[in-house]
Amino acid sequence: MTDSQTYYHGTKADLKMGDLIMPGHASNYGKRKKAAFVYLTATLDAAIWGAELAAGFGSGRIYVVEPTGPIENDPNLTDKKFPGNPTKSYRSRHGFRVIGEVTEWEGHSPERLKQMRDGIEELERRGIEAIED
Repeated sequence: MTDSQTYYHGTKADLKMGDLIMPGHASNYGKRKKAAFVYLTATLDAAIWGAELAAGFGSGRIYVVEPTGPIENDPNLTDKKFPGNPTKSYRSRHGFRVIGEVTEWEGHSPERLKQMRDGIEELERRGIEAIED
């Protein structure tokens, strides 16, 4: 791809330069079913949320990634929660190659993180899952 946009992927996975982040792994959210897509963002704040909210143990990590195929707007955030795409959140059925890591970033406050986790728990309680079609 010739897109010069910088993309990020927030996770708890410990990856190395050149690794591919691929669909088909357990989702970080909901019932953790096999994800049909992988997600990335062009904003550091959205990547920080991804790193903080990802399932698993250990510290959150934010990787700079490049798509290996087409990307599309993430319908879980666009037009459902935020008209348009102000969070610059995208998804793909193709992998993302890790090309760097953001090692210095500041997470959200404990209060804000609790609000977000409570909101996610409420969605799960209501049976609302990620849009995977």
